[in-house]
Amino acid sequence: MQREELAAWLRLTTARGLGLRAVRRLLARFGLPQEVLAHAMYDWVDCISAAQAQALQAHSGDALQPLVERTWQWLQTQAAASRAILTLADPAYPRQLLETEDPPVLLYLEGAAPLFDAGHLFPEHSIAIVGSRNPSAQGALNARQFGQALREAGLSIVSGLARGVDAAAHEGALTVLADGATPATLAVVGTGLDQVYPRAHEALAARIRERGLLVSEYPLGTPPLAGNFPRRNRIISGLSQGTLVVEAALASGSLITARLASEQGREVFAIPGSIHAPQSRGCHALIRQGAKLVETAQDILEELQLAAALTRAAPSAPALARGTDDAVLQALGFDPASLDTLLARTGLDTAALQVRLLELELDGSVARLPGGLFQRVAGA
Repeated sequence: MQREELAAWLRLTTARGLGLRAVRRLLARFGLPQEVLAHAMYDWVDCISAAQAQALQAHSGDALQPLVERTWQWLQTQAAASRAILTLADPAYPRQLLETEDPPVLLYLEGAAPLFDAGHLFPEHSIAIVGSRNPSAQGALNARQFGQALREAGLSIVSGLARGVDAAAHEGALTVLADGATPATLAVVGTGLDQVYPRAHEALAARIRERGLLVSEYPLGTPPLAGNFPRRNRIISGLSQGTLVVEAALASGSLITARLASEQGREVFAIPGSIHAPQSRGCHALIRQGAKLVETAQDILEELQLAAALTRAAPSAPALARGTDDAVLQALGFDPASLDTLLARTGLDTAALQVRLLELELDGSVARLPGGLFQRVAGA
């Protein structure tokens, strides 16, 4: 992409009040951005409103040049081999995203240089894993283990780099050593690619750059605005054959991703949980609405008809870290329970039970929850 071409794309996609649908109408009517901008404003009102045409006319010159310069330099640095901006007109633009109702006009990409060299930026087989930013210990483990198992089966994991389930899913995918022919994981972010949000995930983002791909539709310098994150969810679902919701409250943004996936004709999967856990209610609502209930990675592969198509099979669910004959684990079951409840169920005295719970907590079999509750942690 030449600098003048870049400037034209940025002018179209960053004009306030224009909107992506209006941009796509202009492109469909006049051709590439430089051809759009070669027409007079009165020509534009054939396909966009007068207010939108005025916004585009005003968005030029000194106001636009700093962004053009910043973006051009971002593409020209030593890291340029692992950076790109794809347009709707680019043959490398992901086909699965083009098939959605509202594809981004520009995609900013940064990731593993071998993927760019080989032209394998977007995998044929991928699954989105999303969920709560504040998952239970079991939810975080499920996200990590499903991310790992599905990556081992040959899928790329798509998520949003958020705290909680997103981060765990990315981490799970990155534990799998592969040949580098496809990205281990794709992180679709709600900021410009010159920054990381949340800041605590800078190390994770760096690992994704090495073995996966960071994706954004937002220009450089875009801060973490609240409205950007629900909007980027359509890209997460649009890049994927299906979306797995690990844990989600009824008001969770993950349900937006699931709804978008359904509207895009993609599969929706949900992991059930305790009827007493608020983080499970969103998943249960999805299952009632027709989402596929999953217990193992193999359930997803079979539903997507990938079990035989992929060269590697998903591993069976990992065994529990501790045998099921442990009296405290048996008494705990899989729902959260208080110390008093466990005292009544086990018959142990308080000191002995607290010692046993601490041992189980240290080896990862039990998690301590807010409110003095304990919960058993099982393999995904």
